[in-house]
Amino acid sequence: MLRIKRAYEPASATDGCRVLVDRLWPRGVSKERAELDEWLKEVAPSPSLRTWWDHDPERMDEFALRYRAELDSHTETQAAVVTLRALVAEGDTTLVYGAKDPHVNHARVLAEYLEAR
Repeated sequence: MLRIKRAYEPASATDGCRVLVDRLWPRGVSKERAELDEWLKEVAPSPSLRTWWDHDPERMDEFALRYRAELDSHTETQAAVVTLRALVAEGDTTLVYGAKDPHVNHARVLAEYLEAR
């Protein structure tokens, strides 16, 4: 099972493998509190895409298209996607992200991307 969860929520036994999918470490979260198994920053949106999007709900659809294109085309990103798919294939995996909005964030797009392929 693939889940997404904010880095500010406590880890739970049902999370399985916890993977941080942000390029930047979540502010105010210690490594101990995060309880991460992996940090795949290469799978996060590029800095230029993240800056353009700025978590604007009005741009979510266009962001999702651009982000999926990045996931398909960037060499570093593709390698991280392969690693992430292997983790998901092994068992329960939780994509951990730092954004405030549970609906307007790249982890949701990434989860949908992984589930569709």
